[in-house]
Amino acid sequence: MRIAVIGGTGKEGRGLALRWAKAGHDLFIGSRDAARAEATAAELTGLSGREVRGGSNAWAAEQGEIALVSVPYAGHGATLRELAGVLAGRIVIDITVPLAPPRVSEVTLPPGHAAALEAQALLGDRASVVAALHHVGAAHLADAEAVIDCDVLACSNDQAALDTVLGLIGDLGLRGLDAGKLANAVALESLTPVLIRLNKKYKSPGAGVRFTGLEK
Repeated sequence: MRIAVIGGTGKEGRGLALRWAKAGHDLFIGSRDAARAEATAAELTGLSGREVRGGSNAWAAEQGEIALVSVPYAGHGATLRELAGVLAGRIVIDITVPLAPPRVSEVTLPPGHAAALEAQALLGDRASVVAALHHVGAAHLADAEAVIDCDVLACSNDQAALDTVLGLIGDLGLRGLDAGKLANAVALESLTPVLIRLNKKYKSPGAGVRFTGLEK
């Protein structure tokens, strides 16, 4: 599939792009700084052995069938408002967590209750938002050959879009789990500050979550 990574020069976006490129998908790295995106794309091309291209966020969004939003919450709303027209008709994977530095290990609910809910409200029915990939550490994603001991919860109001994203999660080498409607993004996003707290407390490079008792 053709996947745009909006904010793809950050650690999380780069790691996801690398793994998807190695899995055979076409990746387009976006950034507010097109030159920086091009440099990141060139680096990922060398690491993945597959051409990855880079440019502005708007350019990348135009190329992709699916757009992954990997930007800090502070720029989340502005980015989506800027790209709303381009994202029409696309699946939008939102991995944003509404952290409030410096208290990043405490849960902070935004005005719309969850970043993904705010994204869907901003985009309306022109795009299908899927909340996912909040609990996979960038340190693990950076090593494309590493086995990541982590499940991924994903939720959306569009079941077809959710199923597509669960397939892409499988291509990352992870087990994706259907966590229901987009309202549940509140719980998914709120777990991230808890994991940050666990990482600090127990000096972990990236704690994850694993669900037991499931047949999948």
